[in-house]
Amino acid sequence: MAAVQINRALDFVRDAGREAAALWWRFFDWLALIEWRQLYLVWFLTFVAGLFVSLVEPAIWFILVSFGVKVLAGGKRRAELLARDASSKADVANLERRLTEAQMATLQAQVEPHFLFNTLALIGQLIETDPKEAARVHGHLIEYLRASLPQMRGAMGTGGTLGKQVELSRAYLAIMQARMKERLAVRFEVPDFLGSAPFPPMMLQTLIENAIKHGLEPKVAGGTIVVRSRVEGATLHVDVCDDGVGFNLHAGSGVGLANIRERLALLYGKSAELVIEAPVNGGACVSIRLPYRMTEDG
Repeated sequence: MAAVQINRALDFVRDAGREAAALWWRFFDWLALIEWRQLYLVWFLTFVAGLFVSLVEPAIWFILVSFGVKVLAGGKRRAELLARDASSKADVANLERRLTEAQMATLQAQVEPHFLFNTLALIGQLIETDPKEAARVHGHLIEYLRASLPQMRGAMGTGGTLGKQVELSRAYLAIMQARMKERLAVRFEVPDFLGSAPFPPMMLQTLIENAIKHGLEPKVAGGTIVVRSRVEGATLHVDVCDDGVGFNLHAGSGVGLANIRERLALLYGKSAELVIEAPVNGGACVSIRLPYRMTEDG
């Protein structure tokens, strides 16, 4: 029985020692991080409280001990804590970056197959009805993929320029004109000097796809797609407008436009936006607006 009591007493002492050590290091860290002006206020309040409860001597000892610890070891401990905090934040930032990359890869993976599957379906239809046209579309597809795949696989969806996206869009629209014939007319109004401006890959094509699918294909006579860009202040505007059946502002924007919104948020935060407008003369106009830079390097 005595042995059990002794063991319990030893366990209590060990637990008390661990708690005391933990409290000491918390106190030590608090002293290391607290600013001198705040510490002066703590000392003053401690001394006043000591006067009221007749514990002036313990209050003075607290002030002296904390002053000594702050002067002798506070600076070194503060540096250690700040370094640890910086390392922790760096780890968090790295995890956030990797999460963002994973999100970007997921979003792009949803966009990439869309055009490919549609074009392969078109080629399959033309093989039965117009083999020569199927061969031409197949050639356009090879040219398009040869140029676009490196950009599709670019890190974080960056690394593209507006000029490259316009070039790819022209190749894409050549395929779509082979499909829609005279029902699809195209006009580009993109100044040459904006060709070097950074612009995320595949976004322009997604807007064009959306205009064709929801605006022009449902319209018996087809229509015209206008791709234009301009700079207003420090913002690059890239618009895709059509004179199709119009856009239902009360309906969902679909996967393509939703992906663009998410990618813009991941890449630019609140500095970029996707704007959908219904022109008074009909059709729809969708605009990507993001911070303008003259070149990829700045």
